[in-house]
Amino acid sequence: MTIEEAQAQVDDWIKTVGVRYFNELTNMAILTEEVGELARIMARKYGEQSFKESDKDKDLGDEMADVLWVLMCLANQTGVDLTKALEKNFEKKNIRDKDRHRNNDKLK
Repeated sequence: MTIEEAQAQVDDWIKTVGVRYFNELTNMAILTEEVGELARIMARKYGEQSFKESDKDKDLGDEMADVLWVLMCLANQTGVDLTKALEKNFEKKNIRDKDRHRNNDKLK
């Protein structure tokens, strides 16, 4: 599935099953909440926190997909083509960061 196809599928789902989009500010709050849930799992799986009983069945990929879903909702609502935005972002990083990381002594 391409990013474009995923955005279209999210849009179709919202308009049929979801009835309508939540407004942009609500979706921004939901995105923040979903990133927090992802951070919680990351802190427990890769960080120093121990798992709570309620976190043991959480799936890392599912949490990442939740973040991606809400991000696509926001992109659809605001008219952002994430494929084009990501391509443009790669171009920016390839110019701005061409030698930056290779020259970073902290990464050696």
